[in-house]
Amino acid sequence: MRPNPALKKFLAPYSKEIQQLTLQLRDFLTDLVPEANELIWDNYNAVAMAYSKSEKLSDGFCHIAVYAKHVNFGFNKGSQLPPHSIKLEGKGKLIRHIKVKSIHEFPKEAITKLIWEAVTISEKNNSELLDKTTPSKSLVMSISEKKLRPTS
Repeated sequence: MRPNPALKKFLAPYSKEIQQLTLQLRDFLTDLVPEANELIWDNYNAVAMAYSKSEKLSDGFCHIAVYAKHVNFGFNKGSQLPPHSIKLEGKGKLIRHIKVKSIHEFPKEAITKLIWEAVTISEKNNSELLDKTTPSKSLVMSISEKKLRPTS
């Protein structure tokens, strides 16, 4: 799936390294789960992309959040994932993530297992997602007027 053209515009204020890392993580996820939709928010403090087999955030299984010095790769229902070798950060009711500063440090093999576990949790919560046959989409969900972004 090609990214929505607005995504590159939203990423433009970030360093080239953060832009590249974001797109590498995006490609990793969309190659692994090509039937997932990409839901994009250009928020006040970050650009965020959620991945869902529907067009609803509530069905989302993973997300990528872009910050000035790192990118979070997260799991929307991460607190429900079984214990794993990767230490996920977060103390809220649901979301867990890892901070990624380089694609070379990103534990692809271990994260792949977590992604499939997250997809399974999402599908258990909504059985309609099991038979997704519609093409995936990259959709802008919201654009905040005020933004806190890195400066060049």
